Amino acid sequence: MRHRPDKKLVGSRFGRALHTYRRSALVQHHMAGELLAMIERAGMADHVERVLEFGCGSAILTSLLLRRFSVGTYFANDLVEESRDFVSDALSGRTVGEMVFLQGDFECLEPLPVNLDLVVSNATVQWFHDLPGFFSRMADSIRPGGLLVFSTFSTGNMKEIAQLGEASLSYLTLQEIADLAGERFEPVGIGEEERRQEFASPEAMLRHIRDTGVNGLSRQAWTRTRYHEFMQRYRSSFSSGSGVYLTYHPVYCCFRRKGA
Repeated sequence: MRHRPDKKLVGSRFGRALHTYRRSALVQHHMAGELLAMIERAGMADHVERVLEFGCGSAILTSLLLRRFSVGTYFANDLVEESRDFVSDALSGRTVGEMVFLQGDFECLEPLPVNLDLVVSNATVQWFHDLPGFFSRMADSIRPGGLLVFSTFSTGNMKEIAQLGEASLSYLTLQEIADLAGERFEPVGIGEEERRQEFASPEAMLRHIRDTGVNGLSRQAWTRTRYHEFMQRYRSSFSSGSGVYLTYHPVYCCFRRKGA
């Protein structure tokens, strides 16, 4: 079942998962490292004056960026107010002039900072309702020559869940994302991969989903019967040598604002 994200539910589930996300989100840790490498390959200077990160969550990407770059002003956004504390911890001891925290749904935030040198995000864009509008707003906020660098997920992400008839997002292909960006941005680098994560049991896989907050698609509670049926079907359909598996399909995008 394909679902349009309920932003209030997404915020609630991620808020509960903030303190478990860092230890559970192994794929997202890997994705953050890939984004840092893309920024370095794009030739970003060691000091970046104006940076915006949206969907900063538990500050995994924030921490990586601030170990590598000094920043004049770091604008940090998340749906969840408690994310501010994680960002503040990531800034501790780093070379940052000031941090401005912007709480709320990034698609609705007004006004956005302008003349940005770098906008970054890790594993957030898949929750957006209006991707063309997102690229238009980013083009108005990023200076000509500035970078928009983000990761998200593409078709077939967590496909095992969808194949058993449970709620899933509607994903775009990497080419569809690049086409939407093409009017105002030029690609510096784009890429994708599949990463299979293994778990000891279907129960462990569901705990992983809960602990990373990505279960913000349905408010429907599971009955005991439905839960046990899902466990049995998952184990029989997606078993591996060590238990069961779940497939992620991350994509990586580095775009430069046209007009430099």
